[in-house]
Amino acid sequence: MLELYTTGAIALGIALLGLWVFSIWRGHVSFIDAFWGTGFLIAAYAAANELLILGDKQKLTLFLLTLWGLRLSIHLLRRYLKHGEDHRYEKILGDRTGLKRHFYSLYIVFILQGALILIVAAPVFGILADAPQGIDNIAILGVLLWGVGLFFEAVGDWQLSRFKAVSSNEGKVLDSGLWAWTRHPNYFGDFCVWWGIWLIGHDLTLIFAPLLMSFILMKWSGVPMTERSMTKRRPKYADYTERTSAFFPRPPK
Repeated sequence: MLELYTTGAIALGIALLGLWVFSIWRGHVSFIDAFWGTGFLIAAYAAANELLILGDKQKLTLFLLTLWGLRLSIHLLRRYLKHGEDHRYEKILGDRTGLKRHFYSLYIVFILQGALILIVAAPVFGILADAPQGIDNIAILGVLLWGVGLFFEAVGDWQLSRFKAVSSNEGKVLDSGLWAWTRHPNYFGDFCVWWGIWLIGHDLTLIFAPLLMSFILMKWSGVPMTERSMTKRRPKYADYTERTSAFFPRPPK
């Protein structure tokens, strides 16, 4: 597994270094969000290229990872091209200028994202490192959970995009569809996707990966950061939080 990890890390590092150089020319960094899904694919396929034979479970994992990664990257790239630099990154980088700003972004944006990708992707590397094998019942449960996750992510993003496309909705809060059941259907979907992928391999030594992803989504840069921003920018968001689940879906009050 270490050899596969090393190969994946090198490929991912080269890609991120290239994007960092691009960010210096471009003048901002928030396009890196669109690389999140693609980064997993680069690391996983570079590692898979080292294998002589891929079993059914390995092929299945790469297929599911590809569907998830491409959809997410395309969605976030379209958002970046439409809206430009994200205010979150402006806040992170602060008033730094010149080389100080660029090297700080290398560490706090690009290297940090690469490290998170390699940690969260541990179950993928674990499945690739296993001997070729068929798909068992636990893996099937993992696929089903992954499917629930992709549904919440894709449909939630689609509903939000449609809502924002209507000019009269400016300043309003989306509280219909999946957004009536959870304030963050996309984050809940990502939660299910990564627990589903872990279940396919169900290696208890790698359970730290979905646990870390859960922490990121629920306690760090996912829900908390979005909630703080929405509370400031949407006057009716407080009412929305009182009747809608923060993360796990349930019928609205």
